[in-house]
Formats: sequence, structure tokens, C-alpha cells
Amino acid sequence: MGSDAGHETQSIPLFLHGLDSSIEGTKAQWFRRHFPGVRLQNYTGDLDERLAQLEAQVAGLERLVLVGSSFGGLMAACFALRSPERCRRLVLLAPALNFVDFHPPAAPIAVPTLVVTGAHDTVCPPALILPLARASFADLEVRLVDDDHMLHRTFPTLDWPQLLT
Repeated sequence: MGSDAGHETQSIPLFLHGLDSSIEGTKAQWFRRHFPGVRLQNYTGDLDERLAQLEAQVAGLERLVLVGSSFGGLMAACFALRSPERCRRLVLLAPALNFVDFHPPAAPIAVPTLVVTGAHDTVCPPALILPLARASFADLEVRLVDDDHMLHRTFPTLDWPQLLT
């Protein structure tokens, strides 16, 4: 096997931060320290503008592992619904699927998706987002954890080496 063949199977992990966050936020800094291969970029504007920025960032790339926090989880879900063939996995951390502009597809897509949501999340309550996640993703794992919207207790304990591959 040449180096090109090995590259084809390599996943490309990206972290998509929340609405009022950036790559200077807690989770992005954690990835920078522990998994420097995770791609980070600041996103600005409304959902459509942020999705256009993500599209430009991943132009020509496939086998994407999108890790999205809150509004970044909404971005990851929207991207996957538009381009499921480009996504290897989604890790949605307290995803803002309760955002008014999010609508599940006619049929759930088969991208492997992990939703981690806090039982005490008042921003993206599990009762609102989990039905939307179930309607959107056929290959869905849900972890309802004893945490709040920020998932600060849970986030560092996830099996990131496995999730990012």
C-alpha cells in the first residue's frame, strides 16, 4: 500500500464551537492540548454563514469526524444532513437541535452519531433535542449524563481516541 492509500482511510476530525464561543474556549483548548490533530476554526455569523465557512474549510475533504458543541452540534448535524457521504462520524455535545431553523430529514441518515446531553441542560433540554436527533440519525447512540449544558464534567471523560478515528 502506498501512502496515498493509507491517507484515504484516515479520518479528519474537526471541532465546531458553540455560538458564543471560539477556538479559545475550554473545549477547543482541551483539544489543542490533548489532540492537536483536531482542526479548529472560528466561525461567525448566523447558521448559514457558519455553514458556508465550514464548507470552505472542508472543501474536497471526506471521512470527516465532526465534533460539535451546542450551536456547533447544530452545524455538524446540518452539514451531515446535506452531505452524509462526507461524514464518518458525528459527536454532538449538547447540540442545539432545538434551534428554530433545524428540521429533521424526511428519512434519518445513516451517519454514526453520538449525542451527549446533560440531564440538567436548560439551553438545549434533552426532552427537546432527543426526539429531533432520533428523527435525524438512524445510527444513533445517546448518552444522557449527570451534567449541564457545558458538559464540563463529562467532556474530558469521553473516549476521544476512539471517537476521533
